[in-house]
Parts: sequence; structure tokens; C-alpha cells
Amino acid sequence: MAYVITQPYINVKHAGCVEDCPVDCIYEGDDMYYINPDEYVDYGECVPASLVEAIFYHSDVPEQWARFIEKNKALFGALPPPEGQMRNGELTE
Repeated sequence: MAYVITQPYINVKHAGCVEDCPVDCIYEGDDMYYINPDEYVDYGECVPASLVEAIFYHSDVPEQWARFIEKNKALFGALPPPEGQMRNGELTE
């Protein structure tokens, strides 16, 4: 697990972090964006692109938002392998 998008991005569809991601590992879910940990390379360019402080390295996620680490893991653990997924594509469970 690398970076995790947390509570401040719930129902926020600002895509600056997606546009600035050099490896196209951020995907749109039903209520927020998610970072695919299998595709992520430790650049951190998505963090300054966030309009609010919502993207944290997994070990730095504030305690009140720790559930987002598991939410991200659960989402990508339920998906087929990332090959063939389109950038900004809808994630399906």
C-alpha cells in the first residue's frame, strides 16, 4: 500500500490528482477516487494536486480516517487484475 485517498475527497470529483498522476493509477469509484496499490509507483505527485489535504502515505493517514486504508485494499482486492482498465474508468465490484 502506498498513498491513500481519504474522507475529504468523499463525493468530490476534482480530478487534479488524476491528471497529475504519471502512472495512471487513480480510478474513479462510486463516491471517490482510489489509488491502485498494484500500479502505484512512489512518486507522490498526486499529493500537491489535491485541493484539500486528503491524500496521505498509508502510514501517515490520520487515525480518524484509518478505515480508508482498508476500503482501498478491499476495493482493489475484489477487482480483476489491472490490465485493460482505462484511466478514469469506472470501477466495478
